[in-house]
Order: sequence, then structure tokens, then C-alpha cells
Amino acid sequence: MAAKTSVFYLTERVTIDSQATDFTDTIDLGAYVDVADRQGILVHEVDFVVQGTSAAEGYNPLFGGNAEVRFQLTDLNRGSMVFADDRALVSSGCFFYDTDGGIGNEGDLYPDNFGPTSAQGGRIVINDQLYFRARTTTLAANKECNVTVRIKCSVISLSQKDFMAIALQSTAADN
Repeated sequence: MAAKTSVFYLTERVTIDSQATDFTDTIDLGAYVDVADRQGILVHEVDFVVQGTSAAEGYNPLFGGNAEVRFQLTDLNRGSMVFADDRALVSSGCFFYDTDGGIGNEGDLYPDNFGPTSAQGGRIVINDQLYFRARTTTLAANKECNVTVRIKCSVISLSQKDFMAIALQSTAADN
């Protein structure tokens, strides 16, 4: 595996305007992934940021009560939130807010380490899109919860064997 680029960031934002509903957006990797050159994306880190209707809004008027915001980044479109053992899962996490002033978050997978040891703790993606999904349990009337994903990644070249192994794994995960 050889790095073709330095580290760069991809970002995407999902706006949640109703509770208990999945909101999804895609991140196009077509300019970075090239099957003919065995080129893929190495995801080093994934950060999730939760904000209100405006970037400066606090959490109490946003949620109006205890809330949980879940988010996931996958390399296959499953149509809904997935379990932690799903091979398509790249990263996931949760943000907690309670009206007593408690705020917390957890990264479930950050990013996963299902890939080969040559990935150096990152996740290699050779699919042409990533899928970002978020949902909240509680949302105050006329409010929107914005969740942004920041993906630290680089473009890499893979050996024929590594590329084929990842392609087979991705195909198997699609079933």
C-alpha cells in the first residue's frame, strides 16, 4: 500500500427536522477511487459534530428534553441504521443530552479496524460512495438538528492482492 496523497478532509452535513427518522446523505468518492489503478481511500479518522438550527444555538432549546442523536458512516447503502457487526460500517457514534446539563458522546467504531493490518488502523474503502446517516430521539418544535461528519483520509494505491481481497469482502458484505 502506497500513499498517493497527503491527508485531506471530506465533510458532509445532514439536517434532521423530525425525530425518530433516519436522514441520509452520500459522499461521492468517484474522483478518488479508481479500479483500474487499484486506488482507494484510507479513512484515518471520523469526527461527528452536533449543532442546532444555527451554528451558535445551545442544546436545550434544540431538543427541549433529554435526547440521543445517533450517526453512522457506511460504505454500502443499507437503507437504515446497521448493527456494529455489519462489514459496511466505517464509523458510528452517539451524542447524549440531558436537561440536567449532562452532555456526552461516544464513538462506537472510529473508524473500524476490520481491514488488513497494512491499513495501519484505518479503513480502506474502494466503493465510490460513503453513506452518512443520522437520527435523533427528541427534537423541539420548529427546530433542526445538524450533524456534520468530518472524514480524515488519503488516497492510496493497493497491491493487486489487497485490492482483490477488499473487493471480495465488500461484495460479500453487500449480501
